[in-house]
Amino acid sequence: MKLLIVSDSHGLQEELLTIRERHADVDKMIHCGDSELPQDSKEMSAFLGVRGNCDYDASYVNDRVESLGEATCLVTHGHLYNVKMSMMNLHYKAREVGANVVCFGHSHIAGAELMDGVLFINPGSMLLPRMRKERTYAILVMDGTEATVQFYDISGKHIPSMQLTCTLSA
Repeated sequence: MKLLIVSDSHGLQEELLTIRERHADVDKMIHCGDSELPQDSKEMSAFLGVRGNCDYDASYVNDRVESLGEATCLVTHGHLYNVKMSMMNLHYKAREVGANVVCFGHSHIAGAELMDGVLFINPGSMLLPRMRKERTYAILVMDGTEATVQFYDISGKHIPSMQLTCTLSA
């Protein structure tokens, strides 16, 4: 299973379409909110999206839980879980819904971390990154419970120093 994960694109349109085309081989595309685009727009049509604090289209859901091969994935923006202060609330939500992968945004800080067998992925921001200069997105490749997260800048250049390979909880 291969996933494209983006977040916090804040109105970018051509860039979303370009990234979709660049990674047309993925099984699913996830947008973790703050697209600032309507859910039925051509840019968002291929994405499983959620509502961020800057999204005004009420047809987006706040959270979604997706079965992705061996994984159960919680997708949310993160603002409702106070992710800028602590990961604890989001970790509790992951446990509550049985997720072993969590995709979220809001902080604009790219990163991936395994906590108690749950993989947390923030793809960063495609428009306004924090803590690094690159505007980023992520690709998650899963083979059973083995997972690899790779980060890319908006031009498609791989950022090897950010890669994480881990084993998910079953």
